[in-house]
Amino acid sequence: MFLTISTTGTPERPATDLGFLLHKHPDRAQTFSTSHGTAHVLYPEASTERCTAALLLEIDPVALVRRTKGKGRGGAPDAALARYVNDRPYAASSLLAVALSTVFKSALRGVCAALPERAASPLPLRIEIPAVPARGGAELVRALFGPLGWASVQAEPVPLDEGFPQWGDSRYVQLVLEGELRLADALRHLYILLPVLDDAKHYWVAPDEVDKLLRAGDGWLAEHPEQKLITSRYLARRWGLTRQAMERLELVRLAEADDIEVEAIDNAVEETPEGPESGAGAESAEGVDGVEGAEGAEDARSTEVSLAVRRREAILTALRDAGASSVLDLGCGQGQLVQALLKDARFRRVVGVDVSVRALTIASRRLKLDRLSERQADRVTLTQGALTYTDKRLKGYDAAVLSEVIEHLDPPRLPALEYAVFGSARPGTVIVTTPNVEYNVRWETLPAGHVRHGDHRFEWTRAEFRGWAEEVGRCHGYEVAYRPVGPDDPEVGPPTQMAVFTVTDPLTTQKEEKAA
Repeated sequence: MFLTISTTGTPERPATDLGFLLHKHPDRAQTFSTSHGTAHVLYPEASTERCTAALLLEIDPVALVRRTKGKGRGGAPDAALARYVNDRPYAASSLLAVALSTVFKSALRGVCAALPERAASPLPLRIEIPAVPARGGAELVRALFGPLGWASVQAEPVPLDEGFPQWGDSRYVQLVLEGELRLADALRHLYILLPVLDDAKHYWVAPDEVDKLLRAGDGWLAEHPEQKLITSRYLARRWGLTRQAMERLELVRLAEADDIEVEAIDNAVEETPEGPESGAGAESAEGVDGVEGAEGAEDARSTEVSLAVRRREAILTALRDAGASSVLDLGCGQGQLVQALLKDARFRRVVGVDVSVRALTIASRRLKLDRLSERQADRVTLTQGALTYTDKRLKGYDAAVLSEVIEHLDPPRLPALEYAVFGSARPGTVIVTTPNVEYNVRWETLPAGHVRHGDHRFEWTRAEFRGWAEEVGRCHGYEVAYRPVGPDDPEVGPPTQMAVFTVTDPLTTQKEEKAA
């Protein structure tokens, strides 16, 4: 198994700097033990103008079989000979990827104390691997490496036998990559994509492989067109791990799109006890910006039934009145509303959607999803999603709920949410609740001029809320009715205002899609 990394240089920036970046001296041949063989690093050429580092990996097939106990490619009990006679010593695979991470560990991390600026800068690179197994052919090789900044991706199929061209090509390609990239980025591409191309790993894929994937894929995997295929193959098609990785990559993508940190999106609050005496019911309205909508101030005045509980009761009543049996809780947070919906048998299908993996984890614990009976488990789904993006998974439901969500959204992003929910998902009924800012004067503990939660981007008066709701209904074919939630003060209205949207024009969606 063989790989070469070449670069060119000038007297001011000599090519032999490659030795510093790889932490391997060009004047010495070095040997390293790996988990399944021996790796040799040597430099066939090392001059100011051009430098090439070679990695030669010798695999012990017998030791490999003993370590894996027959697992992995070629390890089936009915293929005993294939365990010893195979391509593993010769074709680049996860074995070479592991050797890269072992031998060039610091280079993979982009660390070079001697030449930090060179490590952080692109280099003219040429990487050659004589034999790469490519399940998907040369086209897949180009699809995987092409979007990563390589100027040239050459994947020449290797014939089964040059003496018998009529036999056709093998599943191996000779890979040559050329371009100006950071050395660390180039090594990370190989570390992930070599086992992806082989579509196999020589070792058991444990949960920590998700962290390895995300570390090596930082900066490029979240936006890669073949992200799903890469993730699935790298994690040996283990669905649970693949789903976990895809959720975390979605957070990265959303954070990059909004130019914020991932932690700012995935910031679900800790679970809180619920009860009138504790003033609890502080619910996470997270689901759009990844910020919690805990409204503890609202519940401070309630001595018998918290406002959060009243809000849920009002929502449940509206859903029953609408005759809904399948419900989306958009921005489900910690799952209080989902839990209440599951207690009523008339709601046969309940889906909680939230952008925060942490919030969904808390909701899963609250709902005890791992202990539900099969019949109950079939009724509920928790899924990650951002409400400012259209999502075909949200189509076909009777009703959707946006409870204490919209006020966490910057006003310029409201149209995206409106179209995603009312235009694309288009449930028959949409219930929206939001604070009534006029009622804030009744909160003794709330300073004048302050919103109820530090992350609220706005809080609307009753007139402003109705103006927004009427415009949304007009644009998307819904009629709107309004209901107070909590004590309806004759001067300032209720603490929470609720709008119930009912679809009136089923053709509006088709018109909007054609216009788009």
